[in-house]
Amino acid sequence: MNLNKVVTHYFSDIEDLTIDKFGNGLIHGTYVVSKENKPAFILQQINTDVFKSPDAIASNLEYLSNFLQSYNQDVFFPVAQKTLTGMHYAIEDNTYFRLTLFVRGTHSVDACSTVEEAYEAAFQFGKFSSSFNKFDTTLLKPTIPDFHNLEFRWKQFLDALQFGNKERIAFASSEIALIQQNYSIVENYQKIIQSSDFIQRVTHHDTKINNVLFNELNKGVCVIDLDTVMSGYFISDLGDMFRTYLASASEEVTDFDSILARAPFYDAIVEGYLESMRNQMTDLELKNLTFAGEFMIYMQALRFLTDFLNNDSYYGIRYELNNYNRAKNQLVLLEQYRMVAH
Repeated sequence: MNLNKVVTHYFSDIEDLTIDKFGNGLIHGTYVVSKENKPAFILQQINTDVFKSPDAIASNLEYLSNFLQSYNQDVFFPVAQKTLTGMHYAIEDNTYFRLTLFVRGTHSVDACSTVEEAYEAAFQFGKFSSSFNKFDTTLLKPTIPDFHNLEFRWKQFLDALQFGNKERIAFASSEIALIQQNYSIVENYQKIIQSSDFIQRVTHHDTKINNVLFNELNKGVCVIDLDTVMSGYFISDLGDMFRTYLASASEEVTDFDSILARAPFYDAIVEGYLESMRNQMTDLELKNLTFAGEFMIYMQALRFLTDFLNNDSYYGIRYELNNYNRAKNQLVLLEQYRMVAH
């Protein structure tokens, strides 16, 4: 791909621009566009295998940006720059690209290593959702349909048990049994989506810590990677923070005895998230803070195991049992989480 040709959609003169690979993201190809040897923009190649409707992303972000401007909200929102022809993204060789401002003086971290980082990240995600308190979420289009729909994920699992790899089904019998024994999590989710006390909000849906930018003092500045921003429930955002910040080891770790849930991180996440969100949440939502972690950890275990039974058709793998071990890892984390959540 000729990236110099891509940036001509945004700049009439590209002689003083340099383009270099940036970061280690797994979904989009990401590049930094520098001007006069200083980072100025981030160029991303949108993965349309995952995000099949780039127009939905552009539409959502325009609605949200206009809302923030109308209400003069104090939140930094890194929206895409328009092309020279007024488009929200560029198309080159049937490939979609977007350009956003590079946030100077910031950095990201790949793993949550301190309670301070957990607090700062949770505060930023809570501030993000709370800033859209009066926003009409029916305007938002799903950029990944059924992304955090646990009923849908359960049906995929049942289909995998019926039509999946029979040898793998036999091999993973213990993990399948654990998934089935925890079906009450699916039942609780079904109650949630039927309850008017659970509010559809502007939800990020991918609250890993590397989607927060920190300044030189390690204070949170803003959230990034807004492709997954959709209407959803708070349990998606809070739950994913619990899942990814509390764990002492990543989901790739196969030394299962080393997987622990760190209690101080739980408290830091709750404190940071509720600082902006508490007054906007119903009593029933506040009573289900702990369930958020069960929901997300269980759903991720379910998805990994389903993919293993389906011969690894979705998640990229490094070795044959990768998805099986990821599922086992998350099931261990689920039990560890229950020991520290309160």
